[in-house]
Amino acid sequence: QVQLVESGGGLVQPGGSLRLSCAASGRVFSIYASAMGWYRQAPGKQRELVATISSGGTTNYADSVKGRFTISRDNAKKMVYLQMNSLKPEDTAVYYCTKDFNSWGQGTQVTVSS
Repeated sequence: QVQLVESGGGLVQPGGSLRLSCAASGRVFSIYASAMGWYRQAPGKQRELVATISSGGTTNYADSVKGRFTISRDNAKKMVYLQMNSLKPEDTAVYYCTKDFNSWGQGTQVTVSS
């Protein structure tokens, strides 16, 4: 069983930055061969893709976050990160980490408000 634990969420003002982290543990010896990603779900809305990163390092972003968010990974530490800059109120959501789109963390709340 794989455990994914997100951290780094919180309350930030519009225009601010946050860095989310996702730690993989449990029955996972490494993540180097896995696709990793971040999704988010706002109240009353469906979960949506934010960013993904393939095992080879290819990244993909939702149009709404392109140029503002950056996904990265550290395979040796079994970590995935999401650097979020120029945050907007519409980025407010619970952010979830996924490994191969079949293992999910519990989520971390991000609230962008003045």
